[in-house]
Amino acid sequence: MNKKDLYRPNVAMIIVSNNYPQKKEIFLAQRNDLEDVWQFPQGGIDSGESILEALFRELEEEIGTAAVEVIHEYPKWISYDFPTKIAKNMKPFIGQRQRYFLVKLNKDAKINIETKHPEFNDFKFVGIEDVLKLSASFKKDVYEKVINYFKKEDFL
Repeated sequence: MNKKDLYRPNVAMIIVSNNYPQKKEIFLAQRNDLEDVWQFPQGGIDSGESILEALFRELEEEIGTAAVEVIHEYPKWISYDFPTKIAKNMKPFIGQRQRYFLVKLNKDAKINIETKHPEFNDFKFVGIEDVLKLSASFKKDVYEKVINYFKKEDFL
């Protein structure tokens, strides 16, 4: 098996509030299966599905709305390894290979994390500086790279 095949194809979203660009408030959600772990919404890309199709499907599945505007895309795949505790439930994968998008909630978007299969038990909007303080340690490097890219490109 090719090493690339050991990483699950995934899409992830940095969601900014509809106050963007005046305010750069970033959506974080607290996982319901890991204590005090906050993250960006993300999810697998199904076979035959485009990255954008997965993005809108995952938004609907995880936060109850796909009412967003895509602002920008991180230009390449970025990967991370699962911690041991998570890896045993994700076989045959050892991590995720992700495409990141910066998206803005539409004015009429209604977030509802009580979806058919809830993954989160809470959410909040935080400043850029708080994202890394609250996020899972195994995702910090990826989050930092992606956030720094969007900052360098003047989107955050």
